[in-house]
Order: sequence, then C-alpha cells, then structure tokens
Amino acid sequence: MREAILLVGGQGTRLRPLTLGTPKPMLPVAGVPVTVHQIERARAAGVERIVLGTSYRADVFAEQLGDGSHLGVEIAYAVEDEPLGTGGAIRHAAAHLVSGPGDPVMVLNGDVLTGVDYASLIEAHVVADAAVTLHLVRVSDPTAYGLVPTDAHGRVLAFHEKPTTPEEIVTDQINAGCYVFRRSVIDTIPAGRPISVERQTFPQLLAEGELLQGVVDDSYWLDLGTPWDFVRGSADLVLGVAPWPGHVPTPALILEGAQVDVSAEVGGGSTVGTGCRVGAGAVVRGSVLMDGVSVGADAVVADSVIGAGAQIASGAFLSECVIGDGASIGAGNELRGGARVWPGVNLPATAVRFSTDA
Repeated sequence: MREAILLVGGQGTRLRPLTLGTPKPMLPVAGVPVTVHQIERARAAGVERIVLGTSYRADVFAEQLGDGSHLGVEIAYAVEDEPLGTGGAIRHAAAHLVSGPGDPVMVLNGDVLTGVDYASLIEAHVVADAAVTLHLVRVSDPTAYGLVPTDAHGRVLAFHEKPTTPEEIVTDQINAGCYVFRRSVIDTIPAGRPISVERQTFPQLLAEGELLQGVVDDSYWLDLGTPWDFVRGSADLVLGVAPWPGHVPTPALILEGAQVDVSAEVGGGSTVGTGCRVGAGAVVRGSVLMDGVSVGADAVVADSVIGAGAQIASGAFLSECVIGDGASIGAGNELRGGARVWPGVNLPATAVRFSTDA
C-alpha cells in the first residue's frame, strides 16, 4: 500500500480573517478545498492511504473528509494537542502508518499547489535508494527562502537559511514542501516534541552521511500562504495555468446555484460560489466569492477574497481586499491595497475607507 502524510495543522495566520473559522487547507480554491486538490493528485499517483496531521480546527477535516472513501482513499487522522513543527508532526503521524521500514512514504505540506509528478518523485526516490527525496523548485528571488544546493547527480549538499547578502545566494533552488521518506527514517525523528525537518532533521541526516536526493522540477508551484497568493492560485486553476485534471479552463468558474446578471462582468479566473448573487453591471475580476456572497449592482470586486455570506452593496469598490464571513460593505465604500474586514463587521453606506497595507 502506498501511503502519504499530509501536514494540515497550521493556523493560517497570514490568511486571517478567512481562517478564523476554517483551517487554511480547507479553504476552497477554485471551489474545492486545497486538501482535496492534494488528495486527488496523490490518489492519481497511486497513493491509497493518507494520514492527515491536524491540529487547528481538526474537527473541520473530520467532518468534511470523513474516512476518505468518497475521495477514493483511506484517511486516518493524527491530531496534535500542541504544535510540533514539521518534523514533530511527521513523527506524530507515523503512528498511523502501515508501511514497512523500507517503504516510501510521501509527505506533503498542506498549503501548496503544485504540478509536480508525484509518481515520478516516488520512483526517483526508490531508484536512488535515498533516505529522503525532496522536491526542489527554482525561484527568481531566493532571498525569501531556505536554499538547497545539489551536485550534478542530484545529491543534496547542504541546507542554507534565508540569504541576507548576495554572496550567500549559492543556488536558486528551494525546498518545495514535498518529500518522500524511507519509513525507517521517519521513525528516527524524536517523538513528542517540536522538531523542524528543515533545520534539524535534514541537516542531521546529511551529517550522518545519509543520501538526501533533490529532484528539481519546473512545473507549477505556489505557496498559498497569503491572501494574494490564495487568489492567484484559485485563478490559475480556473484559467488552466495550474494543473487540474479533468477541468476545462474557463474565464470564470460559476458554481451551482449562483446567479449572475447578464450585464455583469465576471472573469480573470474568478470563482463565484454556490448561492452567490452578482447584480447588474457589477464587475468581479480575479477574485474568489465564497458561498452565499451577494455583490450589488455596479459594485466592483477585483483581486479579492470575499468570505461566505458577505454582502457587497451596490456601487462599492474593492481591490486587493479580504472580507470575512458575513461582513457587510455598504454602498459607496472604497477599500484598496490589502484592506481586511473581520467577520460580521458592518461598514455603513457612504463611509469611505482606504487602506494601504494589510
């Protein structure tokens, strides 16, 4: 049986207020929770059993995903009482694995959209007989990431923290948050305490002479950690920029039960959720409307995320905003540049508010 661990325990603080009630990996991207996108791709690679490493709002995962049978996989849950870091979470989830000591176990970060071929990654791991195989991607600006240089054969040479000077930029390769472990290696991670695989486990394995293999892949990759990357990832799926098996690219994804006036303009990869209403002359561009959102006549919603049940009144203007569930933006309001409105907040009509930062 081919298994995977999916790490979904983070609180998603950078995505607040969207994550106040819903864990980040269960937020819908192009109408489907991020976790479901990952499960479906893992299943296509032959993964039959997935252990979800949960912590924050663990109940949401269990309620929506159940035993995984409707997704074609078996799901087990490893719930952390307190955050254990990436390494600690992997070790905690290992108690639910059924793989043998020499079997490959895929480990996925729960906030990444990627087009990497999981099956090829597992095959490369088995062929190399590596302790761990890491998916690496090249980025144009590596200063925001830890760097992972490799030799001509793909062997990982070192792990470097985020560079602070040009001299420290020894490669443009970064850790993409997707690994294949030999099961026995997972069992060597200390249990019951916070551990970072990036800062502790991987460097220690290198020091012990273990083979860590890096597979550089230039397919689509995006960390959904911020609202703006969340919007971009959703739009990329809808438009066909990001791979989504079975999906036909379209300018906008209008989900079942949504009502869009014929004179409204909806595009740029927007997703209009179930039960939404978009009024006459309204513009929705490059945005995500969660279920039950109402956008009034002549309102503009651009590059924004609108939480479930929120109401955007006629003539309101929103650009690069995050609106919480059930919030109400009155007519005439103008919000820009990273403005965030918390759930249930009511901004009265005609009040003009500007924001230049998140």
